[in-house]
Amino acid sequence: MKIRTEYTCPLELTHDITKGKWKPMILWQLGKGTHSLSVLKKEIRGISQKMLIEQLKELTLCGMVEKHSYDGYPLHVDYSLTRRGRKMLEAIEIMQSIGIEIMQEDACTDT
Repeated sequence: MKIRTEYTCPLELTHDITKGKWKPMILWQLGKGTHSLSVLKKEIRGISQKMLIEQLKELTLCGMVEKHSYDGYPLHVDYSLTRRGRKMLEAIEIMQSIGIEIMQEDACTDT
């Protein structure tokens, strides 16, 4: 992900940070609590480990996610939301509720 140096609107920046199929789902899962890479991979169906690592790196660089590494063997790394990530999660929760509403309405009109 490339963050531009100039934006005409703050919404463009927010969109650049969260755009894509996986980032909102990663933030959603981390909203449930701190997770390891393997737990995130299991919870987010269809995401490859390579893609998950890439998306987590981008979210970390943008200050949405924190990476916690622990000493010892085997290596243990956890991910959690930052304050900024929790704030973004509020917007994602609103989008989730709108999606649920639309799905329910569509289910009612299909019968």
